[in-house]
Amino acid sequence: MLNYKLPEKTAHDIPVCVSRALSEDIGEGDISAMLIPECSIAEAEITANETAVLCGKAWVDEVFVQLDKSVQLIWHVEEGQLFDRGTIIATIIGDARSLVSGERTALNFLQTLSATATCARYYSLAASDSHLKILDTRKTIPGLRLAQKYAVTVGGCYNHRIGLYDAFLIKENHISVCGGITEAISKARIIDPKKPVQVEVETIKEFEEAVFAGANSVLVDNFSLADIKRVTSLVTDDIKIEISGNLTAQDIEKYSSFSVSHLSSGSLTKHINAIDLSMRIVRMKNTKNNGPRLCNN
Repeated sequence: MLNYKLPEKTAHDIPVCVSRALSEDIGEGDISAMLIPECSIAEAEITANETAVLCGKAWVDEVFVQLDKSVQLIWHVEEGQLFDRGTIIATIIGDARSLVSGERTALNFLQTLSATATCARYYSLAASDSHLKILDTRKTIPGLRLAQKYAVTVGGCYNHRIGLYDAFLIKENHISVCGGITEAISKARIIDPKKPVQVEVETIKEFEEAVFAGANSVLVDNFSLADIKRVTSLVTDDIKIEISGNLTAQDIEKYSSFSVSHLSSGSLTKHINAIDLSMRIVRMKNTKNNGPRLCNN
């Protein structure tokens, strides 16, 4: 059985995320759901219309917890598991009004996070025969930072810093305002000596200055292969080098021979296409005689 533990911060974020999503969708009430007779019990299925990696079960569970705690979810696919087109991913049983009200929000989370995990799995497999670790970036969907960061790990890749608070990343604007790379690193060490300092550079000269000034790691942005080979020959293993700049999964192999530790790609979280999933009511239970009947759909 696959077991993906939710980070504590992510687990605390789920109810907030779900509450906001339900509020923006349902608002003052789902008027279309009122077409359905009260106390109608239904059975629905979430079905895959394409192959992907499943991610986001906890968000779907929370949708129905907040809408109607009596709704029962039965998952047939594990978190992180690859499923094929036609797979029944989950069965949901409960008040029909609750099911239709939660359908879109539940699918939005599941489709988006599964897309992120699927993209990450693609990158992870491309790097499986190398020493490289593939990192995400902060280029996430607003409001879904922690959710997408979790999905990246489900797919087999790794998280860069979560936000602006857990590490220094000195970029061109910081360098410009501070008066140079050395000055920016010096200020970072004063602000918080314990936080790691990474510098993004665009030239070999900047790389050399960052290393000399004591950066923990250097992110080389859009360097040519020749320049990457050169900078890796200038440092010891104490300095971590990360490659970035419009990288695709197809690019990974050509970097595997270099002494770099990480590749980062914004594509893991921003260039995703929602996985095609559907949720359909497949059976109604007659509340008067409790006898099951098939829906006509």
